[in-house]
Amino acid sequence: MRTLDPSAARRRFATVTFLFWLPVGLYLPAQVLLLGERGMGLAAVAGLFAVHSLTVAVLELPTGGLSDVVGRRAVLAAAGALNTAALVLLALGTSPGVLVLAMAMMGAGRALSSGPDEAWYVDTVQAHSGRDAELRTGLARGGTASATALALGTLCGGGLPWLLGLGSDVGARLDSVTSGLVLPLSVPPLLGSAVGLVFTAYVLTALPEPPRPPTTVRGVLRDVPATVLGGLRLGVGSSLVRRVLLSAAAAGTALATVELLAPGRSADLTGAPESGALLFAALACTGFVCTALGSHCAPLVARLTGSGERGVLAGLGLGAAGMALLGVTVLWSGPTALVPAAAGYALVYLGFGAAGPNENELLHHRVDSAGRATALSVQSLALQLAGALAGLVAGALPPGPLPWLLGGSVLLAGALLWARAAATGPRSRRTGPPTPGSTGGAGEAPVPVTGP
Repeated sequence: MRTLDPSAARRRFATVTFLFWLPVGLYLPAQVLLLGERGMGLAAVAGLFAVHSLTVAVLELPTGGLSDVVGRRAVLAAAGALNTAALVLLALGTSPGVLVLAMAMMGAGRALSSGPDEAWYVDTVQAHSGRDAELRTGLARGGTASATALALGTLCGGGLPWLLGLGSDVGARLDSVTSGLVLPLSVPPLLGSAVGLVFTAYVLTALPEPPRPPTTVRGVLRDVPATVLGGLRLGVGSSLVRRVLLSAAAAGTALATVELLAPGRSADLTGAPESGALLFAALACTGFVCTALGSHCAPLVARLTGSGERGVLAGLGLGAAGMALLGVTVLWSGPTALVPAAAGYALVYLGFGAAGPNENELLHHRVDSAGRATALSVQSLALQLAGALAGLVAGALPPGPLPWLLGGSVLLAGALLWARAAATGPRSRRTGPPTPGSTGGAGEAPVPVTGP
């Protein structure tokens, strides 16, 4: 099989990333408000979010190992199918049992999708250009594509319910005709399920990978646990990977706080769920555009600061400042709070965008192909577990600035983990593509996850 050149791999990686995250952007502004319309209180919504996060946590490592054993494409296609079905259930579900099932299926799809696309990209580039291939540009483009998809999705997902209520009020007629099964807030996730079908078809047709050795169910059951254990050993044994995991947990804490509290805050400012969804969509769109900008500028940030480690430190620190600003705006009411809230969103997501590609390039030069998806799954597992706990804590705390400031403090602690590495790491004075053994601290060479 002819290996794709890096530019073609970057384009396909960016496309598949865009198609995966577009449905997420579509349902994100409506999700909390839709669940509220179905009779769920904030604590119940936090519980449903926990079902999603804990499902991801349980399946994260096994599905990462599965991708390393059976291939990236099959696992990504399964993720697309599960996400499509989950969005249909979320849009139409009216009982707690159906909504729990939807969140569990969505969590399973998220676990399956966590890592195989990025692992496919890195494998493809390194197969063409060797282990020292430059990765940061492609990872940055993937981050830009995901943030752009989220921005467009949130804009459409927040605007559709509002538009359906204008003029002849199509949304009310849709609600009436379906006896409350399809609400205006149900339309964005239904549209997202259609995009999920396109994602699945694209994965099956556009992501070539070399044939893997034939395997049996028994072989899979044997190899996947071994790969998972290798990923866990890597997380314990490498100082760089430990920093990646802890900073991922800090980012998960901040993101879970924003996703849980911001929609309700938007509805409070506007006085209605539909207009609140529109306001949240505008704020989230602003944030995701800043993520795209931050991801695009991640290589520049690494050059300006002097290393990838310093780029991560600067990005996460900027995100912590944004969380603090969002916490302060809770003390304000009315239109005067909108501008600083938008600025807070901008800082949070600009920081995450700049940190992500730099952080992941360091990680990819620390692991080999046989365990790459597993390593990404370990990273995502840390984010999801922290997010599940943070969502429960934020939902239980009294309303006000405290939940926001707590999330910001945790994110600041995650940023400070990189301070010593930025000051003393072996890459602190160079910004070119790293070589094996140069990214994890002195003496740390790439580790085969499935090796002895």
